[in-house]
Amino acid sequence: MDLATLRHSASHVMAQAVKGLWPETKLGMGPAIEDGFYYDFDREIPFAPEDLEKIEAGMREIIKRNYRFEREELKKEEAIKLFDKMGEKYKVELIKAIPGETVSVYRDGGFVDLCRGPHVESTGRIKAFKLLSIAGAYWRGIETNPMLRRIYGTAFESEKALKEYLTLLDEAKARDHRVLGKQLEYFSMNEEVGPGLVLYHPQGARLRSIIEDYIRKEHLKRGYELVLGPHIMKSDIWIRSGHYDYYKENMFIFKIENQEYAIKPMNCPGHILVYKSKTRSYRDLPLRYFEIGTVYRNEKSGVLHGLLRVRGFTQDDSHIFCLRDQVEDEIIKVIDFVIDTLNVFGFEDFAIELSTRPVKSIGNDEDWKAAQDSLIGALRRKYLTYEVNEGEGAFYGPKIDIKLKDALKRQWQCATIQCDFALPERFDLAYVGPDGREYRPIMLHRVILGSLERFIGALIEHFAGVMPLWLSPTQCVIIPVSEKVMGYAEGIEKTLADNEIRVRLDARNERLQKKIRDAEMAKVPYMVIVGEKEYGKDTISVRSKSQGDMGSMKPADFIQMIKKEIEEKVR
Repeated sequence: MDLATLRHSASHVMAQAVKGLWPETKLGMGPAIEDGFYYDFDREIPFAPEDLEKIEAGMREIIKRNYRFEREELKKEEAIKLFDKMGEKYKVELIKAIPGETVSVYRDGGFVDLCRGPHVESTGRIKAFKLLSIAGAYWRGIETNPMLRRIYGTAFESEKALKEYLTLLDEAKARDHRVLGKQLEYFSMNEEVGPGLVLYHPQGARLRSIIEDYIRKEHLKRGYELVLGPHIMKSDIWIRSGHYDYYKENMFIFKIENQEYAIKPMNCPGHILVYKSKTRSYRDLPLRYFEIGTVYRNEKSGVLHGLLRVRGFTQDDSHIFCLRDQVEDEIIKVIDFVIDTLNVFGFEDFAIELSTRPVKSIGNDEDWKAAQDSLIGALRRKYLTYEVNEGEGAFYGPKIDIKLKDALKRQWQCATIQCDFALPERFDLAYVGPDGREYRPIMLHRVILGSLERFIGALIEHFAGVMPLWLSPTQCVIIPVSEKVMGYAEGIEKTLADNEIRVRLDARNERLQKKIRDAEMAKVPYMVIVGEKEYGKDTISVRSKSQGDMGSMKPADFIQMIKKEIEEKVR
């Protein structure tokens, strides 16, 4: 049985149960989604968590009665009259928007709903389901439309599969980066600042700095040159690039002295202008410009989610300018860079998608085909399997998305490689060939980690907040047992810091057990406990987050051990 069909049928049954309990409720729409289904309802009184149990009971009764799902084709006029008589104004609106002369409805047990289908044969085929949560959602996703009440649920073919999924959900909740980010004092959001804008606290800023330092060094090792552009640019640049026409609703635009500017949503125009700053030769290519660049996008408030979807974020962004016969090789180098980097950060599994030309796009068919062929050619040369996302490319070119999979096998969009023939044309980019004539370069847009905010969120959830030693903002906490050994503890702290170990001395006037407990809650990899015994023998007592009590050792031996673990990036 197809899971999407099963879940869509469960959504239909949920709507039926809601109407049975609260007949005045108006129905929106209820599709199957990746991990379940939802249905939107117009109800004056919001649903309460305890209402989910009532709805589930109603669903079980409908399933028990094993009503057959019966499909019926109606002329649009008939369907409008039917749903108008039922007071289902949202269904009427949907019917009017459907092209063609007819629509389909499904009936079961006296309940009727507008639906393309398909459904399972009967309600009795729905064996295992669970309603999960309640949320608000604007009708058809438009903020000026009424706010409806959305109920999420899921369904599986067996109770065993459902229980496994619910266990996974519980584990995901325990790893929620928003909860752990607050507990570990990594970041916060503040309404006074504005939604989707991140405040990094000292621990989070240090983690981000570690990631930035690593990725910057890796780019320099691989032949990239550092560039840096302004955060605002005149709108003329964005009009020329096409962003103004194709991306304006996602841009922050303002005026200064009657001149319109935009806060940059992308880094590419700045890199293009650096390329154009002087004449380029074919011998200069490929040119690889790299920037850790912060961008701002006017995302709708309803889709903002912790670090995963924000309005201000920073990318490890690069644009590669190359010859046509260099394109495939450059794409392969980027793919290798992505895979190497994901492995270093502890992500060993990933999925690849190829996104093709969208309806709204720039450029000609020939260039789009050449760009897509280059991406496919690189994937085939690497023997990598991929799925095709029709029509989901950037407006200027097709792209490869490499999605990492975390410890729970969830996918996170991070790396992307976009092949662009259009912007070099729009900005009249050129290089001088061996014959002295001017030719057009090809441009690759790419990120390795993508949004640092999203990547940090993924890291937190992947490791459940317990970062590998090399990434940990604080690698070691020194805990003196009493004031008598404070001087000794301070000496150990300085020795570790001099060896570039990120160390903190807990000098608070608190009980030993509280200090240990706080270090455990902060998920610090190592605790160094020093008392009079250690002071007398010039040793330290070491406790590891992963291995427990490691006993007594000399500070020099501890430093050697910890530096080896950092250097090898042990996970």
